Amino acid sequence: MATTFVLVHGAWHGGWCWIKVTRLLTDAAHVVHTPTLTGLGERAHLARPEIDLEAHIQDIVAVLEAEELRNVVLVGHSYAGMVITGVAGRVPNRIASLVYLDAFVPESGRSLLSYQAPERAEAIRSSAEGEGEGWRIPPFPPQRFGVTSARDVEWLQRRLVPQPLRTFDQPLPAVPPTKIPRSYIYCSSPATGTFDQFAAALRDDRKWRFHDVKSGHDAMVTAPGEIAKILMANAK
Repeated sequence: MATTFVLVHGAWHGGWCWIKVTRLLTDAAHVVHTPTLTGLGERAHLARPEIDLEAHIQDIVAVLEAEELRNVVLVGHSYAGMVITGVAGRVPNRIASLVYLDAFVPESGRSLLSYQAPERAEAIRSSAEGEGEGWRIPPFPPQRFGVTSARDVEWLQRRLVPQPLRTFDQPLPAVPPTKIPRSYIYCSSPATGTFDQFAAALRDDRKWRFHDVKSGHDAMVTAPGEIAKILMANAK
């Protein structure tokens, strides 16, 4: 039976980053949506200082409602763990399961930067100031995402764009508890270090399905077959 997947990209990326996984899912007769968050990807021309986490939560809620999607497997990569957690609190009736791909699993009232070591959070804020505008964080090089293929590195370098700082700084609004099934995919080779805290907390948690993928952070680029296989297994 066909499953509807909504794949939400992480910081600096766009819906384009899912192309390899999308092909595999659609070849298996599933329905796939890969929305791009405001100010990123092909919507980079909409970037402005006031874009925050709330705007990105609204982006995905709007996709689910406008497309009249239900029983969705909602996947969030990296930063988008913040986004899909907020979405699940708004429209839980539209979501069959949540999948966090090497992603933040936030608590209400906490921002992405609050999960970083203080010196790292300050370095990220300072990098935005280094852009000369104070509100845009320049993208990390693809190698920081575990991408080593020269072709993939060049592909990412052409497409990665700055991330609005407020998306990292705004705390997640209050999210009511839900019983939506959840899965975590930890990218452990090489691990970035940022997501170890979530892997350690969830690895043995029976309320979660946990997967350890021997790939770098951008596994949808470097290990699309394994990611697609896990997503289809979680849809059953």
